[in-house]
Amino acid sequence: MTTFKRISVDQAKQIIDQGDARIMDVRDQQSYQRAHIEGAVLLDNNNVGDFIANTPQDTPLIIYCYHGNSSQGVGQFFAEKGFEQVYSMDGGFEQWRTLYQP
Repeated sequence: MTTFKRISVDQAKQIIDQGDARIMDVRDQQSYQRAHIEGAVLLDNNNVGDFIANTPQDTPLIIYCYHGNSSQGVGQFFAEKGFEQVYSMDGGFEQWRTLYQP
């Protein structure tokens, strides 16, 4: 069975910097609007079907939430849908913001 991989914020940044990953924010809309990782898509029940339909399954997916807990369930969901490189970012946006967003 395909599964997701938990990665650190630093590992996520390395993958993002390579330029071919899709970044998914699974927090609420207000949090996303206040601040998010550049290029991240807010993912919710309204657009998840379109995202799956329009994203090649070999695209690296980086999923983050507030602290890295909720993103694990979303990561497993995408892995079960056949995506090959699914990453849940440990520490979530809160740690990302501490390290990379002044």
